[in-house]
Amino acid sequence: MRIFLHTVEFIVGFAIVVLVLDAAIRTFVLPRPAGVFLSRLLARIMRFIFDAIARLARTYEGQDRAMALYGPVTLLAFPVTWLIGVLLGFAAMYHATSVVGWRDVLRLSGSALFTLGFAPPTNGISVVMVFAEAAIGLLLVALLVAYLPTIYGAFSRREIAVTQLSVRAGSPPTPGELFSRAHRAEFTDHLEVLWQNWEVWFVELEETHTSLGILPFFRSPNPDRSWLTASGCVLDAAAFRLSAIRGPYSPTAVLCLRSGFMALRSIADFMQLPYDPDPAPDDPISISREEFFAVYDQMEAAGVSVIPDREAAWENYRGWRVNYDAVLIGIAQVIVAPYAPWVSDRSLNVRRHRPPIFGNRSRAGRHAHDKPPTP
Repeated sequence: MRIFLHTVEFIVGFAIVVLVLDAAIRTFVLPRPAGVFLSRLLARIMRFIFDAIARLARTYEGQDRAMALYGPVTLLAFPVTWLIGVLLGFAAMYHATSVVGWRDVLRLSGSALFTLGFAPPTNGISVVMVFAEAAIGLLLVALLVAYLPTIYGAFSRREIAVTQLSVRAGSPPTPGELFSRAHRAEFTDHLEVLWQNWEVWFVELEETHTSLGILPFFRSPNPDRSWLTASGCVLDAAAFRLSAIRGPYSPTAVLCLRSGFMALRSIADFMQLPYDPDPAPDDPISISREEFFAVYDQMEAAGVSVIPDREAAWENYRGWRVNYDAVLIGIAQVIVAPYAPWVSDRSLNVRRHRPPIFGNRSRAGRHAHDKPPTP
């Protein structure tokens, strides 16, 4: 019976170590989205704690300060949790292969994990496990050290474009302000370059914000800015360009839109947010006709050359917006995005819905519009 219990104890400890290594590799090394049980569980626990802290704040500024720490603290909590798991797992294996008590095996495991060397192994099997535990401890620390420059490099590249957009479209950015400023400054023709730049930005966003699963929760240095509200502004602006603005057909705006809603859908899949992958052009969206016409009138008053048929412009815009409406608002809800018209101003409170943020789900679908008819 004693041998059986020790065998079970060794297997359990070995399974814990394997589970930790699997979580570390899938979270820090694997260059694709992956469902990680330990990471997902820890992220949920940390989110529950930070939601509770945010509830104490009476203003958005207080909530923003609290949620700004969620991403970095959760990121640092990953290796700490994994190191604790390795310590306990090897302690169980030491206990199963020796006659010493739990206090001594915990001391031995801690000494090996942090390469302190003050607790020598008790037998030949323990020597092998001590070397293995020391190597795993160094590996976990090295992974974190290598991971931090990668995630902050991606964060920096993301925020440069977000800041540049605030110059062109205001803060919070809006498509009406983008076109009005472009008309006043006479750089409307240069918006084609903007669509090209943001197409590349969306492609990188999809890659980094799914493979680096905590990155969507890293907030902008300016609390009034967000990668998501910037995404919504650019997508709406491209949709306006294709549906309401006079001019030749713009394939660069189409490609920007496609790369944008595909990126947001991939992030929504990673967060396990529900949406219709195959929407119809006339499906309902969160934007009303009156809201669209208000922006249409704003641009017309600013001198922007809009098409005369407002109803046709609305129908075409609606056919584009339906591709990203649900995922845009859903992600805004989860990351507690700052106020921005047509994005976070109509999302539910994040505390009412906390989906897993380290899941992985693949979807297939088409977009509602490819080339909307021009009036």
